[in-house]
Amino acid sequence: MAVDMSVNILIVDDYKTMVMIIRNLLKQLGFNRVDEALDGETALAKLRAANFGLVISDWNMEPMSGLDLLKEIRGDPQLTETPFIMVTAEAKSSYVMAAKEAGVNNYIVKPFNAATLKSKIQAVLGTF
Repeated sequence: MAVDMSVNILIVDDYKTMVMIIRNLLKQLGFNRVDEALDGETALAKLRAANFGLVISDWNMEPMSGLDLLKEIRGDPQLTETPFIMVTAEAKSSYVMAAKEAGVNNYIVKPFNAATLKSKIQAVLGTF
């Protein structure tokens, strides 16, 4: 299956610099329809207002963590199928397991590069 490069992607991270890094990596990979949210509540509002084909979210955010955002998305019948990649500095197996149990599609440990991001997106959306 080929990835639709015009897919809308939502980056969710409370650290603006990380949002810029991910946005630039996505641009390098050929994705140009990228939006951002600096917290989970804003992300939910954007997800409910528009159609996104992928969410890339940080785990550690306040007041709603990436894990809480993932659970909200999986619990919403309109959003439950939205592909979700979790980004975190935590490589502990307990974190990975919690994300898997909540329904994450893939998991990236910081720091990462364009090749890592591409392989994770390919695993979720298909080849490009």
